[in-house]
Amino acid sequence: MAPRVRLAVVLAALALACVLPFFLSGFRLFQFTQVWIYAIAILGLNMLTGFNGQISLGHGAFYAIGGYTAAILLSHFGVPYGWTIPAAALVCFVAGFLFGLPALRLEGLYLALATLSLALALPQVLKYFEHWTGGSMGLVLAKPEAPFGLPLDPDQWLYYVALAVLALLFWLAANLLGGRVGRAIVAIRDNPIAAQAMGIHTALYKSLTFGVSSAYTGVAGALSAIAIAYVSPDSFSVFLSITLLIGSVIGGLASIQGAIYGAFFIQFVPNWAQEISKAAPWAIFGVFLILFTYFMPHGIAGALRWLQARMAKARGAKPVS
Repeated sequence: MAPRVRLAVVLAALALACVLPFFLSGFRLFQFTQVWIYAIAILGLNMLTGFNGQISLGHGAFYAIGGYTAAILLSHFGVPYGWTIPAAALVCFVAGFLFGLPALRLEGLYLALATLSLALALPQVLKYFEHWTGGSMGLVLAKPEAPFGLPLDPDQWLYYVALAVLALLFWLAANLLGGRVGRAIVAIRDNPIAAQAMGIHTALYKSLTFGVSSAYTGVAGALSAIAIAYVSPDSFSVFLSITLLIGSVIGGLASIQGAIYGAFFIQFVPNWAQEISKAAPWAIFGVFLILFTYFMPHGIAGALRWLQARMAKARGAKPVS
């Protein structure tokens, strides 16, 4: 796709997203807000797994850290909600970077098990610090009002906040992964020995990628806490980590736009499965997963690239005489 055409498509999609709140019900508006939040988290995971090759089954833990960072700052210290988002990013970046240092000795399934243990342990740890986290009961927050007298209710305003943060973080990711740093990250995934021989500091890049990936996921967690106006340890079970990984794979690994496709999948497909069969919704969801992975082995983004290549080839084919 030509750069001008790609820019036009992106601007058209943003324009459509900007007018959606005026045509959606409150529940649908909340669902789309969650789509933008999930897309941020999936992009963060995709940086680590898709672009850098480090498998994580524990990014739900960083989602929880981001959510509780925002919730504690809001409820205990009265920090304005706008400042809790970069604070969550900073806390999760440090946590991810520090976790990534010992994880440098682990590869493949061993790293996946280490991150899985983090996702399993963190909800229990959160229950232990009851004074700060509210224990099993969690923390109830108040949704912020739209500033400057804007004629928007809190749900509409939070939709636009999530959309603006999504656009900013996607732009930053595109610039990061499209430059020298991105090429180094991908080189480590493809051949770490060759990357090291070329002078790439693999340990530093892998730890920094883990930190940036965790920061993205922490921002998503903070936005989710503000949008839902509630956090509890049980909201961040290991199933959340699995869900984010499903969204990353279904959307398309090593694809920036695939994060949005994956977010739509994990937000809406379970609801469709529930409508199809209330008795066995997860069985229906499993069928959807099998069909998507069978017919789109490279994710939705990969399937769209294949379709685009076929269409371009068909337009460039010479007519048969």
